[in-house]
Amino acid sequence: MIRIAIVVGSTRPQRRSAVAARWVAEVAARHRAVVAGEAGFEVVDLAEYGLPVLDEPAPALFGHYRHPHTRRWAETVASFDGFVFVTPEYNHSAPAALKNAIDFLYAEWADKAAGFVSHGVHGGVRAVEHLRQVMTEVGAANVRTQVALSAFTDFELSGPAEPGVIAPGPHQEPTLTELLDEVIAWSRALRTLREPAAA
Repeated sequence: MIRIAIVVGSTRPQRRSAVAARWVAEVAARHRAVVAGEAGFEVVDLAEYGLPVLDEPAPALFGHYRHPHTRRWAETVASFDGFVFVTPEYNHSAPAALKNAIDFLYAEWADKAAGFVSHGVHGGVRAVEHLRQVMTEVGAANVRTQVALSAFTDFELSGPAEPGVIAPGPHQEPTLTELLDEVIAWSRALRTLREPAAA
């Protein structure tokens, strides 16, 4: 079975990303591949890992992880075939916590698929433009389709600091389903690069 992580890309209290990630998980649970038992999705919340600012003495490229927090994170990431990153846009880019979490590892990301669900005043699209470059550098394959959730039209907000309630426009779920289709297909195809050929 293909295993895909829905990564909550912000660790800030009152995160709208957690609200969006729950919506992604709800839509994913109805996906035909999940219903057929061919794929599974799991929410992975960066806030639960307590990663400090990168503190490994050796570059991640070598895979010599000294700290328990790094090894725990590496085991989690290694267990998945693909990822859907749910990210806000902070100052024209992705949150520092998400970039930091990516930088902790290298091989664990390689030859896996990555899709992006973003949110923000401008839909979070600039955060994803940066993340696409970062994920390419660690060897992941970025799928084309992206979901961009507007803070103005896809959430019901009681205040600027509140996470609110997600209320996606009618085009958003079909777009998300297309994204999930691509992540599943690419995750399945890339698995052949990570598994030794059968003798």
